[in-house]
Amino acid sequence: MLDTYHNPYNNRELLAKLLYQNQTTEQALAQVNVLFDALPNKNPTLSTWDKMYSYCSPFTTNAQPVTALTSSTQPSWMNELDREYQAFTNMPTVHVTDFGAIGDGITDSTKAFQQAIGNGRVKVIVPEGIFVTKGIRLPSWTYLVGEGKGITIIKLHNKASKDMRLVTNMHHRRGNRNIYIGNMTLDWSIERLSSDEKTSSGNNQSSCVTLAHVKYGWIKDVEAINPGLHCFDVSSTRYNYEGDGKRARGGSRYIWLDGLNGYGFGDDGITTHHSDYVCISNCHMCDPSGRSHESGFSNSNGIEVDDGSRHVLLLHNSTARCFGGVEVKAHHNSSAASDVVIAGHISLHDNRSYNFRHIGHHVGTDPPSKTAYYIKAVNLVAIEPVRTPLYKNSKQRGMVISAYQNVVVHNFTLLGNPAYDYQNQPVIAVQYRARDIVLSNIYIENFKSASTDLKIFGGLQRADRVTVQHMRSRNSALSAVYVGEAVEDVKLEAINVIRENGKYAVRSYTPIFMKDVYARGYKQHIFVD
Repeated sequence: MLDTYHNPYNNRELLAKLLYQNQTTEQALAQVNVLFDALPNKNPTLSTWDKMYSYCSPFTTNAQPVTALTSSTQPSWMNELDREYQAFTNMPTVHVTDFGAIGDGITDSTKAFQQAIGNGRVKVIVPEGIFVTKGIRLPSWTYLVGEGKGITIIKLHNKASKDMRLVTNMHHRRGNRNIYIGNMTLDWSIERLSSDEKTSSGNNQSSCVTLAHVKYGWIKDVEAINPGLHCFDVSSTRYNYEGDGKRARGGSRYIWLDGLNGYGFGDDGITTHHSDYVCISNCHMCDPSGRSHESGFSNSNGIEVDDGSRHVLLLHNSTARCFGGVEVKAHHNSSAASDVVIAGHISLHDNRSYNFRHIGHHVGTDPPSKTAYYIKAVNLVAIEPVRTPLYKNSKQRGMVISAYQNVVVHNFTLLGNPAYDYQNQPVIAVQYRARDIVLSNIYIENFKSASTDLKIFGGLQRADRVTVQHMRSRNSALSAVYVGEAVEDVKLEAINVIRENGKYAVRSYTPIFMKDVYARGYKQHIFVD
């Protein structure tokens, strides 16, 4: 299941088979919206601003969120994207082979692609074959389309520099608009590098596809193989690391990625940076190389919503054998991704199936995050998270929530392997100053050697204001729920946990609210100190 050639259009059907409670995406989103609307503190404002640099813009949270839906699964902003797509139907069509391109896997067809594409306003057809190029740059109003994954293959020339992007838009600073890439395989040709060499050159280079400062973009039914950095990067002109509360200028807007496959990536499969209004649907990312990082320290994620991204929808995707399946995050010196909706995802054998964090804003001595807000996640499946040589010291988790506020997770199924050694680690961790968290309809089974199914961390960097409702655990961790010291405002409602020879159903070192807690097979059902 979920091998390299998995068809991601089957994800919705597969989710229906794997979820303990089979809710449609539409039903789950409706429920998560009710839970989200009941949260306090949903309108944060930035109380202080650092001095803006010339290439930075302030981070704000007042744009139209992806949670405003015209249907239950499509953001209203996609109507504008659909209108723009119609413009492509009136453009002239050319065939790249008419300009001298040869798909023999040997001939350099770079000039043929340049001549076929010209100044844009053209649909370029790439037929069956392996077309070698030193990079393709697309001007505005360009529609580049092949005959299918594994049929049309565009491969980077073996003399291309390590910083080369295989396909990107023409003007990263000035920007482009209306670009479509579809129905092909893109091979970054990693074999041209030595086997012990790091594969990326920094910032947003070395990827199969980079859309930087693009308004209206589509990437559909594309496979990306072995990029030095990312398979697909929806980005700004440059990444920005000038501090929390700032975003890079030149972000992309109104981008739809659909039906994508990727593997062998040096960092992330799909990633977004400082961009708004992005939909990632029916995609599958797996088996990274991790070679853009030092060996054993690679946080290579299947899908990453990174620094400064806003209003992002992930719909019916899957990941396998990555460091993070889905990671919503930011670096310590950048703004966090905000207003992210994950609707239907399958994670198989990822180290951290779902990882939400703002690095550098976790411990009690760190400054609180100004921007880590608003995540909704529904119909999630985590299958057997494991340790990985990608990041050798990272403990496996089904979910980690750190530093984020206003997070609602609904209808989450976690399936462990009863024979695997989980090394007395928790399955779900809510920690590092996370606030206003709701976990609803959680089903956990077969993490027998884990310490706790759900651990809410206490202490100086404790989580606060956490609600857990309708949680079931079967044959799983020694303790079902653990609440640490000094955690404020924890509510446990409708908890049903069963196993043999367990320790505690609920163990808390702070007073908590409990209602309808049923436990069987634990030495002590409830322990509150």
